[in-house]
Amino acid sequence: MRSYPRNSPEAAARIVALALISDGHVCRSEIEALRQLQVEQELGLAPGSFAQVVHTLCEDLLMGAYGGGSMMWSVDESTLASLLAEVDEAGLQAKVLHLAIAAAGADQHLADAEALVVAAACKHRRIGDQARSIRSSAETLRPV
Repeated sequence: MRSYPRNSPEAAARIVALALISDGHVCRSEIEALRQLQVEQELGLAPGSFAQVVHTLCEDLLMGAYGGGSMMWSVDESTLASLLAEVDEAGLQAKVLHLAIAAAGADQHLADAEALVVAAACKHRRIGDQARSIRSSAETLRPV
């Protein structure tokens, strides 16, 4: 997995991208939510750069997924912690968390993989109660 400079727009965008693609399905409502929230402007990316970050992340995940069957197979707790550690500035963490939650919940379904990424981001930011609440939200958003 590539690394980005600490607190760079790309490091922040990669966490949002991970939440976006973690369930293996990116739907129009998720992309639209990020567009409306002006993800590139919020994170300090050049126009069109978020798509490149998503593409690069997918390439990295596919390289690690060889034989695993899923792109997320290569994202273990240690890898996720490493990616989250690249963003340690509180204001940027707040933006990343806001955007990741918006993307993950835009389709009205919080998949386990999305909840895992968002909860890890909350934990990294030391928001334990919110991380537990995200997990609970995953249960209530699931269709019965």
